[in-house]
Amino acid sequence: MPSVSPVPPSSRDSFVAALRTAGCVFAEDEAELILATARTPAEAAAMVERRVAGLPLELVVGWAEFLGLRITVAPGVFVPRRRTEFLVEQALARAPGAGVVVDLCCGSGAVGAALAAGLGSVELHAADIDPVAVRCARGNVAAADGHVHQGDLFEALPVDLRGRVGILAANVPYVPSDEIGLLPPEARAHEPLVALDGGADGLDVLRRVAAEAPRWLAPGGCVLVETSRHQAPTALDAFERNGLTAHLAVSEELYAHVVIGVAQ
Repeated sequence: MPSVSPVPPSSRDSFVAALRTAGCVFAEDEAELILATARTPAEAAAMVERRVAGLPLELVVGWAEFLGLRITVAPGVFVPRRRTEFLVEQALARAPGAGVVVDLCCGSGAVGAALAAGLGSVELHAADIDPVAVRCARGNVAAADGHVHQGDLFEALPVDLRGRVGILAANVPYVPSDEIGLLPPEARAHEPLVALDGGADGLDVLRRVAAEAPRWLAPGGCVLVETSRHQAPTALDAFERNGLTAHLAVSEELYAHVVIGVAQ
């Protein structure tokens, strides 16, 4: 990890003060992270300026922590959320012997990278419609020899994966279109709309995944999709209508809701 040259306490204090004034709740922690990442005091000061201007911390430092992994992030790529760690944990608990994993709507590739790290030797495929995300994901899944494909959902995947997928993780967009404006400015201004907007009720992409997943899952394979509390009943119904045995897993601590469908 890069290490900044010694910074006078007065500069550290000024960084913290600037971050706190800008509304950063964890100003001290953010300042320490910036100082640990920057290579020079001047770079640290510039990073603080970008953070104060509203750039998400993960984009300021260039990475996000996800289940103990350092995931590279880039401008225009969806930043992995801590609540999505719950989806990965559920997948690992339900299919610990999965040999083929697909990370659909992969964004940075954080979910696929974490699944591969948890499973060990695995055939990993990730896909996203956004070329910027695809480039970012390739770097993050390289350690697992992962393959990243560009395209619209299942159209991006090699056809020989049909009927072989043990874990299909799809972190689909699920914000209703008319609620995009209610998102925090960091998401609205710096993350791609295609990674956020789930259509009129937020479930357009989820329904498409539910309709196609059974053709790709191995017997007993599972598909996992993150959603919200109020969307969960409709999401469960979409899974069941397509022949999947569905149930909901909830983490109150992370405010995470994951719909899980298992192939018959």
